[in-house]
Amino acid sequence: MKATSAIAFATMAVAVCAEELPRKAKGPRESYPNVDVIYDSVTAPDGKRLRIIITKPHGAKKKLPVIFVAGWLSCDSVEAPADTKDESGLVFRGLAQLPEFALFRVDKQGVGDSEGVCSETDFESELAGYRAAFRALNAYDFIDPRRVYILGVSNGGGFAPLVPESDAEQAQIRGYISVGGWVKTWFEHMLEIERRRFALSGKSPGEVTDRMRGAATLYHEWLIKGRSIDDILKEQPQLAELWPEGKDHAHLYGRPLAFYQQLQKLNLGAAWSRVKAPTYVLRGAFDWIMSREDSELIAAYVNRNGDLASFYEIPNTGHTFQHYLSLADAFNGKQAPFDSKVIGLLVDWLRNKGITHED
Repeated sequence: MKATSAIAFATMAVAVCAEELPRKAKGPRESYPNVDVIYDSVTAPDGKRLRIIITKPHGAKKKLPVIFVAGWLSCDSVEAPADTKDESGLVFRGLAQLPEFALFRVDKQGVGDSEGVCSETDFESELAGYRAAFRALNAYDFIDPRRVYILGVSNGGGFAPLVPESDAEQAQIRGYISVGGWVKTWFEHMLEIERRRFALSGKSPGEVTDRMRGAATLYHEWLIKGRSIDDILKEQPQLAELWPEGKDHAHLYGRPLAFYQQLQKLNLGAAWSRVKAPTYVLRGAFDWIMSREDSELIAAYVNRNGDLASFYEIPNTGHTFQHYLSLADAFNGKQAPFDSKVIGLLVDWLRNKGITHED
């Protein structure tokens, strides 16, 4: 029997907002057969109200393990309407319809219905929002806060273990999935992505080497010395052509420069080394954004605490869940039709860890 989707609006205490967050998006809310969809909000420490979207099986009789999403760097929403063509959105729609799990997503400041300005929000404020959302898990009586699985995507695939702060919060985590994550310093990442960018854009090996000399200077001055891009380029104008954002010296990939200076201060190696929960590390074979070694290191660091982590490189896949037929296609954004096998990889691991091995 096909039931219509139920859309609930929670009015919880604690960190969850009692006042409904106004809707900004013009399209309809998410809906699924036999799934309850809850649109709620949580207040971040900076006072901004953030949109929360929770799905759960309709008529669930017991507390459910929950998949908590730690999202990407860009200012794109985690909302996944029925007509979405976005690969992550399609994955979320697949996870939302699992009969054994709840799915918990939060839009960062300035994204979707959330208050604020994403392009001016630094990383520390964004992370504080994720932490406020994580603590709000306790406000929902259908969620088992002792069985949390964090799904980190892209940037979230690196900082995921920073979301639970205290020992008690870390004990709530039953598992991590890192997709296209990172673990080195952001300075190292920038040198690696720039080398790939230069090569994939058609520069000769010699030109790549010459450009990398300049890139090493540019990113060292910015990320290590803490100087502004304006000051660096005024002093060394020959480096201007290497800056990915052209004349915009205040942002990179749509986020403020302080965002990356804060990423540079993170010690993700230490964070992942403290993880003592099962961990599934996934990387697309055609991911030109993050290095394979980052994913391998995440798995290696977790495995210092026991046989906990596994690494799998997904064939014909880009940085997150995009389907490509070659690395060149991935760099040029020439996508093939979405391959739902990536949903199966997540579902199989979650069911194995969350259901088969349930305490």
